[in-house]
Amino acid sequence: MTFFSVLLALFLEQMRALSPRNPMAALLQVHAAGAGQGFDAGKRKHGVLAWLGVVLPWTLAVAIVYYFLHKINFMLAFAWNVAVVYFTLGFRQFSHYFTDIHLALNNDDAPRAREILQQWTGLDTVDMPVSEIVRHTLIHAVVASHRHVFGVFFWFIIPIGPAGAVLYRVAEYLSRVWADPSQEHSTQFSQFAQQAFFVIDWIPARLTAMGFAIVGNFEDAIYAWRHYSHQWPNANDGVLLAAGSGALGARLTGPLAEPTSLDALTSGDAGVLPVGEDCTPRTLQSAVGLVWRAVILWMILLLMLTIAVWVG
Repeated sequence: MTFFSVLLALFLEQMRALSPRNPMAALLQVHAAGAGQGFDAGKRKHGVLAWLGVVLPWTLAVAIVYYFLHKINFMLAFAWNVAVVYFTLGFRQFSHYFTDIHLALNNDDAPRAREILQQWTGLDTVDMPVSEIVRHTLIHAVVASHRHVFGVFFWFIIPIGPAGAVLYRVAEYLSRVWADPSQEHSTQFSQFAQQAFFVIDWIPARLTAMGFAIVGNFEDAIYAWRHYSHQWPNANDGVLLAAGSGALGARLTGPLAEPTSLDALTSGDAGVLPVGEDCTPRTLQSAVGLVWRAVILWMILLLMLTIAVWVG
């Protein structure tokens, strides 16, 4: 049932993309905002209580509904699984930014590409060169593809099923929103949400990185993973981006990059990965292929697992 639930949800998501402002997302936003305002008293323990007050109700509600639907009818539980995966995936919620930037660059419209990138990421893109536009687009696309697709896959296929997918999505949302400077939450309050999601995402991030390596340039991906994942402040994102960089053959330098040699320091190329090539608009097309090959790999593995369970 797991394989077909994911397959159907992916198909529905491609046919009719879910709006970021859908009713469930709006409800979660209100719940998270209320918990943040009500619990934030500047201490870590308040962040723990707020996190539990948001994550547990959503996760338990989904698990309880699935349990009772499965007791009533198998097909009702299957439909519930499809609905949960559909609402927790977000492939098309970020891909339109990526696609629009790609089209703009293909039409030599760098100002339009800068505008779209600024809308997507909030970065200052004024006078940003094309290579930097592509680099930042790839960085955000690699992380987004993991958090909106592969991370959800992992938590859905473990025994708690749809509750796991919801746990991952809600935890990811809280770690991102409560750390947003515009929300004005205290550092101590938001810290637990970020740490909790880091733990939840530790295994999925590395499985996604391994998937990128398998379907891309394996040798360069593993090399970059081992030697350059420290270039990003978040270790999970660092693993994803280093492996993705090597798999794509694109040099994605992280913000914490340090000179790897005296020659690098003097040449101004401090921290640049010695694998792959400079980012170009053509690299964006390669990234699309990499992500879809990784999706197919996960689906094949999930199908094999499903067949093994049936045979067993």
